Parts: sequence; C-alpha cells; structure tokens
Amino acid sequence: MNFDFSDDQKSLKDEARKFLTDKAGAKVTRRVLDDAKISYDANLWKDVAGLGWLGAAIPEEHGGLGLGRLELCVLAEELGRAVAPIPFSSTVYFFAEAVMLAGSDTQKTALLPKVAAGELIGCFALSEGPGAPTPASIQAKFDNGALSGAKIPVTDGDCASHAVILAKDGAGISLVLVDLNQAGVTRTTLKTLDPTRGHAKLEFKNAKAERLGAAGQGWELAEAVLDRAAVLLAFEQVGGSQACLEMATDYAKGRYAFSRQIGSFQAIKHKLADMYVAIEVARSNAYYGAWALSTEAAELPFAAAASRAAASDAYYLCAKENIQTHGGMGFTWDVDCHLFFRRAKLLAVQAGAPAVWKEKLVKRLEQRNAA
Repeated sequence: MNFDFSDDQKSLKDEARKFLTDKAGAKVTRRVLDDAKISYDANLWKDVAGLGWLGAAIPEEHGGLGLGRLELCVLAEELGRAVAPIPFSSTVYFFAEAVMLAGSDTQKTALLPKVAAGELIGCFALSEGPGAPTPASIQAKFDNGALSGAKIPVTDGDCASHAVILAKDGAGISLVLVDLNQAGVTRTTLKTLDPTRGHAKLEFKNAKAERLGAAGQGWELAEAVLDRAAVLLAFEQVGGSQACLEMATDYAKGRYAFSRQIGSFQAIKHKLADMYVAIEVARSNAYYGAWALSTEAAELPFAAAASRAAASDAYYLCAKENIQTHGGMGFTWDVDCHLFFRRAKLLAVQAGAPAVWKEKLVKRLEQRNAA
C-alpha cells in the first residue's frame, strides 16, 4: 500500500511553502505577538482565502475547490511549519467539518460558501472548564431555539463569527449552531501561552441557535469531528516539528565552540537524532491518519488517536530540544525558537491533551479486540 502523496499534491505542498515563506513566517507571527489588539493576521487570512485553501475540502457545489482532505493535510503541514497566525484550524478542521458532517442542505448552502471565501470565521466549543469534557460535564443548555451557558476556553472564540456548541438538549446532548454576533452572546478574551491563536470564554443567555445534526447525537458527532481534526492537527504539528529540526541543525552547523561546530559534539548529535526519530514516527502515523481520513476507513478512530498522540509528543520534544540546541540564546525573545514552543504547547491541548488521546486509543483497541 502506497501512503505517499501524489505528484500534484507534492506540487501543492511546494507552492504552499513558497507562498508562506513570502507571506507568513516569523515576521508575521511576531507582528501579531507585538500587537495586543489582534489575535490573527487579517492580510494573511485574506490571501489564504484568495488561494482557495479555506475551501480545499469543501465540495464545489458549496463554493469550495472540492480537492479532498489529502490536499488539506498537505496545506496543514505547511501552515504548521510557518507557525501561521490565522484561525485556519478552528474554521476548517472543526467548524467546516462539523457542518459538512452533520449540517442540513440549508445549513451547508448558507455557511460553507462563506467559509471558503474567508467571510466566516468559525470555532468549535466543547469544554466548560478544567479537565477533558464528558457527556456528564456538559452544562450548556439548548431549549426551544435558545442557548444558555458558558464555554471555556474556546480557541479563536475571540474572533469567530459563528460557533458549533455541544449542549444539553432535553434528555440528550446535541450540537448547536450559533451566530456569535448577537446580543445574547458575551465574549471574554483569555490570555494564553500563544497569543497568536486567540482564546475566549463564551457566555450565552437565551442566544438564538439551531440544532446541527440529529437531536441527541451531539456527543457521537463531536467525537467524529475530533477524529477528523486530530489528523489535520497532527500534520500541523509535524510541519512545526520539521521546522524545529531544520532550525536546530542549521544553528548546530554554524555555531562554534572551542574551535569546533557544536554539531560535532555527541550531545548535540543525540538531540538532533532524537528529534528526527520522533518526527518520522509522527509522520508515519499522520500518513496513516490521512489515508483513513481521505477514504473514510473504519480505522479512522485508531489512526486519529495514534497520529494525534505521536505528533503532540514529537512537536513538544522538537520545540524543547531546538531551544536547548540554541543554548542560552534559544530562550530569548530575539530568537524564533519560542514561537514554535508556544505553538507546540497550544496545539497539544487544542483538541484534548495527548494523555486523553492515548487513553482513547487504548479504549478503542480494547473495544475492538473484545468484539
């Protein structure tokens, strides 16, 4: 079985890297970090929308390119490599996937063309506080077209125009679609380790909302969305990990100590080797996840959990060792190492911490083997 990307997909990857090298990268990320009034780069968002990336996996009848999720995986890796400060993952991996998975024809027609055009920023809200969300922990309530309750933290909730919310619905739990630009919604911006990906607390008081998908199927649909998003996030993490390895390698070749390149020292060689091995493990799992996602294979829940766990571990290791390789300078604001460390820590918890996904993998394997 060949898990490699096609020539066309590799060409898309190359073009995406060229574009992001020119339009994104550390200079753009730092601009967002330096301005407390913004949480993403609006110009980059507009450019990405103009290239059609937001609609890469959205069908043509709904205003997208209809390319597929393998192409989206390719783009995700390059966006992660560039540490792009835009709400791409919240809008595309979570919000758009939820609408495509569970939305009615009317909802898809109303929302997906706006996502593809960059006119709509979406977010996906499950958590209501510390700890992994469970059906029993959900307190937000949807009743007769009105939503009440709170969600915290919500990635990109500070800039999103629409949200998909997990809420109680009678005796069950449902996904609910809500326009955040209305009187019944209050946002409170939160401070995080990575200000280039905004977070907020969303509070709802009889906000107008509508059900997304069948009543009482919210938890199952949310799990399906998380599995899809996990694979795409894994590619972002692989891209960031690779950038860390290349940055550390370049520095080790150019930095001299005791009249020798520091890369010639065994301790540095071991760091770089450990980073490489972790990336290859993560990439292998991510490719498996991409295959399962693009073919809607029954193995997707297992592949998603494995790719998410491996990529989270790899990105943290690579970001940490990149700082260590740079020595004292690596910890300073002037060197770009901290941009990747911030993003590594943030992505590791965006859709559930690595421990949560490892537990999911074990439980899913146990259930399959017991069947």
